[in-house]
Amino acid sequence: MASVTSLSDSVQQHLASALTATRPEAAGADPLLRRSDRADYQANGILALAKKAKANPRELAAEVVARITTGDLIKDVEVSGPGFLNITVADRAITENLAARYADGERLGVPLKADAGTTVVDYAQPNVAKEMHVGHLRSAVIGDALRSMLDFTGEKTIGRHHIGDWGTQFGMLIQYLFEHPGELAPADEVDGEQAMSNLNRVYKASRALFDADEEFKERARRRVVALQSGDKETLELWQQFVDESKVYFYSVFEKLDMEIRDEEIVGESAYNEGMPETARLLEEMGVAVRSEGALVVFFDDIRGKDDQPVPLIVQKADGGFGYAASDLTAIRNRVSDLHATTLLYVVDVRQSLHFKMVFETARRAGWLNDDVTAHNMGYGTVLGADGKPFKTREGETVRLEDLLDEAVQRAAEVVREKARDLTEEEIQERAAQVGIGAVKYADLSTSPSRDYKFDLDQMVSLNGDTSVYLQYAYARIQSILRKAGEVRPAAHPELELHEAERALGLHLDAFGDTVFEAAAEYAPHKLTAYLYQLASLYTSFYDKCPVLKAETPEQVANRLFLCDVTARTLHRGMALLGIRTPERL
Repeated sequence: MASVTSLSDSVQQHLASALTATRPEAAGADPLLRRSDRADYQANGILALAKKAKANPRELAAEVVARITTGDLIKDVEVSGPGFLNITVADRAITENLAARYADGERLGVPLKADAGTTVVDYAQPNVAKEMHVGHLRSAVIGDALRSMLDFTGEKTIGRHHIGDWGTQFGMLIQYLFEHPGELAPADEVDGEQAMSNLNRVYKASRALFDADEEFKERARRRVVALQSGDKETLELWQQFVDESKVYFYSVFEKLDMEIRDEEIVGESAYNEGMPETARLLEEMGVAVRSEGALVVFFDDIRGKDDQPVPLIVQKADGGFGYAASDLTAIRNRVSDLHATTLLYVVDVRQSLHFKMVFETARRAGWLNDDVTAHNMGYGTVLGADGKPFKTREGETVRLEDLLDEAVQRAAEVVREKARDLTEEEIQERAAQVGIGAVKYADLSTSPSRDYKFDLDQMVSLNGDTSVYLQYAYARIQSILRKAGEVRPAAHPELELHEAERALGLHLDAFGDTVFEAAAEYAPHKLTAYLYQLASLYTSFYDKCPVLKAETPEQVANRLFLCDVTARTLHRGMALLGIRTPERL
């Protein structure tokens, strides 16, 4: 791998040297470089330096300009406004930097960070014996993208799918089936989807009985104790639920075009044996105290009605353990056994208070510290067209499979309408890539903490900020490269660039910086914004700069080179988001 210094970093270093030469006390000062509409880059750090040095900003800026050498990197620099520096990069520098990225292959010259750690990403957490619904979409899509982005920067990531496979609901479900043995067909007589549909139906029936019959509720609670105690008959039925659910989970995630590794499915049950020790340690350290028979943790800044403290319940008065105990035990495991330096949780924003209390408890216990941090990546809700949580017309939660199937169906209509030389089989293949990509992109292009409306018509539109627009830009480039025949892309740094070529080249060079920023901030929407702008700049370039009919053979090769770098960047960026880029559309 050959890492390439971005143009912005090179300019930044050049400016920093000029600043230091002008004012030695400015050594290490940040020129605060940013992209500008008036020039390629604008430096505005001189204002702060001038204030510190009690100097006139414009005069200081002029002194710095006098020490900047123009040529291979910087074409021109001028003082603007109260003391800004407007910097124009040389055409040769743009082309040469892109050529170095092009030569590096799939990584495009993007370096690996030097201080990489290990991040455990907790995402895609379905529940055993329940069908996945629209509420499971964001955790899976956001978590998968963040993990890819972190991996690309050099971070080691470990996935954890903390599936709901333990607790009261399983005592309820198992007891119901012991009392209604004919309710479930044998697993070998139905497929995975039907098995899950049957389990889901039985779960609803058991819940209804649990809520209506106090005697059944008591029997279900005793069954929970049997489960936690390792009763053989109870465990066998529980294991059947888990196995059937996993088959179903895999089928849904495959439809979502996501890889889920079996060893990374570590549900609540995995921490059952460690929860008593977690409780003991917290009590011995004085982090948790007994209150009304329960083991709890109090917080000065978390209060409820009547200004009463809201505790985190580690162990219930009856001796049972809840979510807090399993989450705290999971933290212990991830820190001590997996050697995590960062714990990233991609969970519903409505669980923010729970995780705030869990993380603070772990910090008090010393399991989280300056070397090990935890972050709750709370995400918003998927809304329907009415702006309310997405539901079916009957008011039911939308099944995730139905949602994905409809997206693929809608995409097939779009692909079929535009298809010129695709067979029906190819149309269906592209429809899956376009439809699933559209769903993912709509999710990822929204800031994770915000809600967003699920609008399939907009998602599969060829116009606007959609994955389909990006996929068609990529397919258009592949078509141009095919039409070029034996004429191969080649960089020609000696050529003067058109304004549209410069804008495209500078943006292409910023890919690595964008990925690093988006990964560090857990903000995949910053990468989608970059890719949309890239496709838009390519469209402008394509409209203004003939490629195959350029004036000279060198210009044809250079513009094919710009096309190919754009395609590779789109492909890599979309792949980090978990979205396919078809060669033909």
